[in-house]
Amino acid sequence: MAWQWFYRLGSPRWFYENTGRWLPWLALVTFSLLALGLVWGLGFAPMDAKQGNSYRIIYIHVPVSFLALAGYYVMAINGAIGLIWKMKLADMVMKSAAPIGAALTFLALISGAIWGKPTWGTYWVWDARITSMLVLFFLYLGVIALQASFVNQQTAARASAILSLVGTVNIPIIYKSVDWWYTLHQPATLKLTSNSTIHPDMWYPLLVMIIAMYCFYALVLILFTRAEIVNRERQTQWVRALSGGQ
Repeated sequence: MAWQWFYRLGSPRWFYENTGRWLPWLALVTFSLLALGLVWGLGFAPMDAKQGNSYRIIYIHVPVSFLALAGYYVMAINGAIGLIWKMKLADMVMKSAAPIGAALTFLALISGAIWGKPTWGTYWVWDARITSMLVLFFLYLGVIALQASFVNQQTAARASAILSLVGTVNIPIIYKSVDWWYTLHQPATLKLTSNSTIHPDMWYPLLVMIIAMYCFYALVLILFTRAEIVNRERQTQWVRALSGGQ
């Protein structure tokens, strides 16, 4: 039964038809949480004792950084599924996740640079965390380049999946860089195994923004994957029926 559900989930048609019903509700939840988190964090959270109002970029920087890392795992896991079980939908999700992850990583780098100027006095340093995030950005670009380099979709998917899986080595390095090496980045303030060092009045709007960004990622990934499904399956009868046979 579980395997039957697994292979049904791997059907591009099943995915397209079912996600069409989820999208309006997911969009409503996403933009409601984004509005709440931004207004709460930027307008009502207290000023930081050391950084003043400049710390408020945390409500953008931290959520997009989380998703840049989590999105790479999404891409790599789907690459592995495509390699092992030859599921077309997994290859489509992997391809769709690459540009989204690249955009989120770029935004994390830019927002970090903006935050770094008032905090460190410079936009960029070759800090361990920043450098490993830059490597992540190049890994995403590498997957995008591989997808565009091969005419055969199966070859492109196989090469992209291998690069995605190899690149997962960089994710723990990013997470632990502030602990393993001397770095300008402060140690993690959000911790799973001990109490967080951020004040609750700052933490709650940040939590809302993190949840909102996960919802936003899911929304955009679904939209990109649906577009990829229509593009690849355009010769099938069910896709032709969507456009009235055109």
